[in-house]
Amino acid sequence: MSLSIVKSVRPGGVVQIAPRGEIDVDTAYEVREAIAEVLAKARPARIELNMRLVTFIDSVGISAMVAGFQTCEVSGVKLVVTEPSRFVHRQLWVTGLLGLFGAPEPWFADDAPEVLPGA
Repeated sequence: MSLSIVKSVRPGGVVQIAPRGEIDVDTAYEVREAIAEVLAKARPARIELNMRLVTFIDSVGISAMVAGFQTCEVSGVKLVVTEPSRFVHRQLWVTGLLGLFGAPEPWFADDAPEVLPGA
């Protein structure tokens, strides 16, 4: 599976980077590049790495996230993980890095608001 990344600006100038797919040895550089690109264009107060649609992450992917965190810290920008998939949450917890990224709760599809017909 490949990786796609969508970047968007949220209220308050927060930049969201939302990868979709697998972050592994073949795609981890894309996460680093997405963070570097945001920092090259602006210095937002915060970058949110929305990991809801990440189905797999290996040690190289986690290393890319840590490198992105360090790059942001040097630039005075806060990098946090939001809505990690259960797999990503588990990997961050096992590696002891969950707190580094803001200790986000895992995202569960069951937590999504129910949309009523005709609403």
